[in-house]
Amino acid sequence: MNEMKVIAHIHTDFPSKFGIPRQSGLADTKAEIVFIPKYRNPDALRGLDAYSHLWLIWCFSEAVQETFRPMVRPPRLGGNTRVGVFATRSPYRPNPLGLSSVKLEEIVWEGPQGPILRVTGADLLDGTPIYDIKPYLPYVDCHQDAVGGFTDEAQKYHLKVEWERSVLENLPREKQLELEQILSQDPRPSYQEDKERVYGMEYSGMEVKFLVEEKDLKVLEIKKIGSE
Repeated sequence: MNEMKVIAHIHTDFPSKFGIPRQSGLADTKAEIVFIPKYRNPDALRGLDAYSHLWLIWCFSEAVQETFRPMVRPPRLGGNTRVGVFATRSPYRPNPLGLSSVKLEEIVWEGPQGPILRVTGADLLDGTPIYDIKPYLPYVDCHQDAVGGFTDEAQKYHLKVEWERSVLENLPREKQLELEQILSQDPRPSYQEDKERVYGMEYSGMEVKFLVEEKDLKVLEIKKIGSE
């Protein structure tokens, strides 16, 4: 079998796993895909700008599991219910492969690292290795009658995000909508119900602190990482 080759890395606003959208397309997160020098050939992308969306095949580079476990505990089921690993998108798999659908916003053809793909909707850790990129084909990839298993209920779950205007002082305006989308999906593990616990996540060079009570999420503080 041929060895898998890393063709690119994606750069996102998520330096750590906590806070990354649970699936692609849930938030308009911006990202750039930078090819490694061997694959920075514009000819490999000719015609790609005719498509609106792409499939990314990538590596769960931070997932470590030494032995195969046939069952996992999806966070959306509370962390206690077990289901088969192949009935989930858990990162702990026989092969650590991820699959995401993203929107292609722009191809930057020129530049020292070009061509670069600018995309939205990615659910990947900053620096994640990309193995392959394929065009999304609506006429075969979209199934209107598809059934989503236990995730059909999860898509109805949203939190109301609240923050004071003063909290947003350090957050660029173009990032505010993205962050609200991310937080409304509830970044916490589903088994966390402590109303007094303050959670923190890293996003776009910022540390975001929040707490959750029932269906309300209140942002307490947003500050640049490293600032006092």
